[in-house]
Amino acid sequence: MIAYVTVGVDDIALAERFYSAFLPALGYGLEEYHGDLSYALPVPAGQSPVSPEFYVKSPFNGGSATAGNGTMIAFEARNQKQVRDLHAAALTAGGFDDGPPGFRAMYGPNFYVGYLRDPQGNKIALFSSNPDEPGRDG
Repeated sequence: MIAYVTVGVDDIALAERFYSAFLPALGYGLEEYHGDLSYALPVPAGQSPVSPEFYVKSPFNGGSATAGNGTMIAFEARNQKQVRDLHAAALTAGGFDDGPPGFRAMYGPNFYVGYLRDPQGNKIALFSSNPDEPGRDG
């Protein structure tokens, strides 16, 4: 099981604006730790943490952050409308469109996805595979 995912950024304030535009709507809470950002799902009393957590940090080596070629982090939304709404919110908060919300021919008939780049260039997907919604084929 993946415990956490980290992306590197050079501008924590800009990254917080971007990620806070959609992660809270997916249930993630924000904690700041030594100037970095930690997004985690709430943990009910007596239960184990839900993985993975999502961290946004300055690179440990002090160098500039770079986006990974082929690296993408996907967050699951409840439905297609939430994908569209959160994609738009992330764009308004400083993100860049990397593929508008919609169906993709190469994926299953219910896989609805929008792609973004955060202000640093890290690739983010927001998707829904809700079988109760109309699929690509009608």
